[in-house]
Amino acid sequence: MYNKAIETILNSCGIIAISRGNYGEGLIRATEALVRGGVRAVEVTFEQDRDAELTANAVRSLVDAFGDEIAVGAGTVLTRDQLRTAKQAGAKYVVSPNCDEELIAETKRLGLGSIPGAMTPTEIVRAHSAGADIVKIFPAGVLGPAYFSAVTTPLAHIRCAAVAGITPENIGAFKKAGACAFGISSTLYHKKLIAEKRFDEITLAAEKFISALNS
Repeated sequence: MYNKAIETILNSCGIIAISRGNYGEGLIRATEALVRGGVRAVEVTFEQDRDAELTANAVRSLVDAFGDEIAVGAGTVLTRDQLRTAKQAGAKYVVSPNCDEELIAETKRLGLGSIPGAMTPTEIVRAHSAGADIVKIFPAGVLGPAYFSAVTTPLAHIRCAAVAGITPENIGAFKKAGACAFGISSTLYHKKLIAEKRFDEITLAAEKFISALNS
């Protein structure tokens, strides 16, 4: 199924900026800074020990502020309740750390993009067969570009993203290993920079990743 958010991710730089625990004005201004730096996809994660409405409100605020300028999704989606909350908040895609085939199928039924997590070839194929648009190889930084290449080369028909531990120094290697997208969290949504309102530095961080991708 065609999904505009997934197309935005694939047709832009492929960077998904992951926000954990950022809300209100800080989230909006940091996202504005990332957009200035070239980022076109944002994922707001559910915090499993906190009220899901916090994430829902954050998603809504980004959808209201940016409209179709960026692809807004929800991350760490583990349950159907979270999936429905994400949908109602306006998320256009959902990301999970695991491969739950029933959740993938329900995600697609609701018309959202699906990016579930996997580590092994078996999990990658299971996620793809269940309807995933992109399979998130996690934790990519720990596994390394060589592992990413080894497990995805025989599965070249499956679009895979490298998520967690991605840096300006290794993002090029993951691109060469076949990654179609890259999930990056605290380096972009840098809490200290947000707290100190140093948003120009967040823009520079985004530009550094994109420069590394294009070099």
